[in-house]
Amino acid sequence: MKSGDAVTPSSMILGNERRTLLVRYLQSCDGKADLRDIVDFIAKEEGKVDRRHRKSVYVSLVQTHIPKMERAGMIRFDHHVVTLLKIPENVDVYMEMVEKHDISWSVFYAGISVIFGITGLWFNNIPLVVVSGIYLILSIIQHFRTYRVFSSGNSEE
Repeated sequence: MKSGDAVTPSSMILGNERRTLLVRYLQSCDGKADLRDIVDFIAKEEGKVDRRHRKSVYVSLVQTHIPKMERAGMIRFDHHVVTLLKIPENVDVYMEMVEKHDISWSVFYAGISVIFGITGLWFNNIPLVVVSGIYLILSIIQHFRTYRVFSSGNSEE
């Protein structure tokens, strides 16, 4: 992380895939889940369900991720039950889960903008070219804002 960059609650959650998966799982369970179920979910999402990997997930959650999120007031951990208390408002904007071989919405919109821009040039339709350019710029800005949020919280595994 660059000096001067503040670690926001959003970047703290989104900067680590396990914390993002933890929040996503808790949201799907109405905000409360047993730690064992969370570990199984994360291990499955990471594509490794053997005992050794589940133990690795468990240790990282208990020693790093849960305490960090508990200190930020986002979750409560009591008797192996994790309860979602609150998540920062802007986290939902970035919670888009993109599968390994998929593209994000910002990249999709950038591609569509390029197609419409070329079409506008082909048909000599200047308003279509201008609007396509605006959408292209907005999608690029969104893509880099999302990337910055994901990368800024990734300093602590």
